[in-house]
Amino acid sequence: MVRRILTTQLLLALVILTAQPALSMEPPTRLPAVDRLAAMADWHGDLDAARHSLRLAGAIDEHDHWIGGDLVVVQTGDQLDRGDQERAILDLIQKLRVEATEAGGALHVLCGNHEIMNAQGDFRYVTDGGWQDFADIPYVLDEELAAYPEEQRGRVAAFRPGGPYATMLAEQPVALIIGRDLFVHGGLRPSHVEYGFDRVNRETRAWLLGQGTEPAIFEEKGSPIWARDYSDAPDQDDCTNLASVLEALDCDRMFVGHTIQDEGIAPWCSNQVWCLDTGASAHYGGSVQIVEITPGGVTVR
Repeated sequence: MVRRILTTQLLLALVILTAQPALSMEPPTRLPAVDRLAAMADWHGDLDAARHSLRLAGAIDEHDHWIGGDLVVVQTGDQLDRGDQERAILDLIQKLRVEATEAGGALHVLCGNHEIMNAQGDFRYVTDGGWQDFADIPYVLDEELAAYPEEQRGRVAAFRPGGPYATMLAEQPVALIIGRDLFVHGGLRPSHVEYGFDRVNRETRAWLLGQGTEPAIFEEKGSPIWARDYSDAPDQDDCTNLASVLEALDCDRMFVGHTIQDEGIAPWCSNQVWCLDTGASAHYGGSVQIVEITPGGVTVR
């Protein structure tokens, strides 16, 4: 019976993985403005938090099907770690991306530091359930996998560059511009703009697909997935740098996650940055909030 259940789970995963040709795997960099956009942040392995966020946005129904029509949703990273339901979240994302596109909308999910950490082999925040959830991922034993206990090898195989779930993550850009709004997990510094906005996405995708080396920018302590310049009580220098980045990229606002805002979603730097991480996952016990972005402005819900 256990073998039958695992086989069924594996077949479902393979169906989800092979159902994607209708969608381009090239992460977008800049997209045109839309009339309705909802943005949300860190889920950290909490499927209920993910569902709550998406339902609050009017994106899905009680059966997890897309009902948002032409709504565009952006989730700014950190689907992984700290919770036991990461695989269910990633599989839900893949399903909803297809349904949203068919309905004329879109679901854009970014890579945060925890997605990149798993691809790097940094599993320090994986729960026991997080190891078990990927235990049925098939692999061919090699030197790298042999260094891990047997119960951990499925997850390592899933997320190392070229693995099935790393390939899923390759569809997720590090940063994305929609209209004049910039979305990134940690934040973009002037040095990141100099490095190359398109280059970050391009190099990350190639690496996750197993077709390139890890982007050099991830060696920085304050890389786009780790920076807290604009989300941890930014000072005037931080706000000046933010304004410089927005001007260089022809944007009006930046939306970030990564740093929990104790009082809920908060704008800083004269509303030029909106910090979306409210600690919504069960690990942190915060509240679920999103922002709705329309031509009329930004509304917290």
